[in-house]
Amino acid sequence: MQHPDPDYSCAYVIIYTNSNDGIEGHGPTFTIGRGTEVVVAAIEALKYHLIGQDVHAIFDDFGGFWKKLTSDSQLRWIGPEKGVIHLATAAIMNALWDLWAKREKKPLWKLLVDMDPEKLISCIDFTYISDCITKEEALEILKKNSSTKQEREIFLKENGFPAYTTSSGWLGYSDEKIQKKCQNALKEGWTMFKMKVGANLEDDKRRAKLIRQEIGYDKALMMDSNQRWDVQEAIDWMKQLAEFKPKWIEEPTSPDDVLGHAAIAKALNPLGIGIATGEHCQNRVLFKQFLQSGGMQYCQIDSCRIGGVNEILSVLLMAQKCNVPVCPHAGGVLLCELVQHLIMFHYICISASLENSVCEYVEHLRENFKYPVKMKGPNYLPPTEPGYSTQLTAKAIEDHVYPNGRVWEELRKAGKINH
Repeated sequence: MQHPDPDYSCAYVIIYTNSNDGIEGHGPTFTIGRGTEVVVAAIEALKYHLIGQDVHAIFDDFGGFWKKLTSDSQLRWIGPEKGVIHLATAAIMNALWDLWAKREKKPLWKLLVDMDPEKLISCIDFTYISDCITKEEALEILKKNSSTKQEREIFLKENGFPAYTTSSGWLGYSDEKIQKKCQNALKEGWTMFKMKVGANLEDDKRRAKLIRQEIGYDKALMMDSNQRWDVQEAIDWMKQLAEFKPKWIEEPTSPDDVLGHAAIAKALNPLGIGIATGEHCQNRVLFKQFLQSGGMQYCQIDSCRIGGVNEILSVLLMAQKCNVPVCPHAGGVLLCELVQHLIMFHYICISASLENSVCEYVEHLRENFKYPVKMKGPNYLPPTEPGYSTQLTAKAIEDHVYPNGRVWEELRKAGKINH
């Protein structure tokens, strides 16, 4: 596994206005520890685009503001539209969408669902992707499903959106812990499970067999190697695991290797194994290439990796054009809370189908979130609170803010850190 020692963190933006309503916009971008300070520095470099601006003017031309933020000629040089500068963009844009939804007194998914299709399209930058989808095609997709979206909204409120659990299959779990977690998940109604693979082939076989013995073959099993392999190694390794009928292998190789993913897909698709990727895709252009090349059978958007909701909208529409189901990456700090809004909007307004579409769920860290996800069995229920569900509790911020929060002070006193 490429991320063996995560220290779940986030760079966190709060936007204040001079309005008397007291509404704030909160925007995270997920990190796993060291390097968060680099993202914060990038946010500091970008914030002058925002300070002193009229929020009404921003929301009236949100696509234009996004273009302005990502087209700063000097800051663009250290991207463009990727890496640290784009993580910073995501934090700012997440905070703005949270602010907009709160001002409209709607959860974000509902703000998007109720938005006029032309207004929604105006939020998107189609630069570099018009060879995959045009504004006109995107508008046609939204209008096609407009007349029936109310029935899907009612369905979600009653039933929720399907999720899968990653919590049963982490590397390093004992056999007993894997069995117990699978048994508990089955009792709770879970039908889709994901396991981590790639450290040791024989161990993967043993763990996959153990999980299948617990969940049977009528439940879905997905696998995730977290970018572990070279291309041929991925093919050879997954052929050895094919007997366990995995639905997909996630991030089998470098997240930038479009042609590598396409080659792996060509080799594994005849075995019924799809390729899932996207949580580390840098921008809409890379998503376009994965979708067009056949290197992606399951599109895994991430709410903090690319440039916020504006850019994610373009990916959702391209995936629909290319007939690829969307299965968001979640977990981490607030990721489940954010992507639930995006996948519900996608189902209501874009795909109009639940076929092969599912959202990741990880249960940890909920106590730190002001608006944690609400589940009905293994399904996400639509959020009802205004905003993007981006907000940490005041206590979580006070305790964890770097470098002087209570948690950091205690670690220093215990001699566990010296910085």
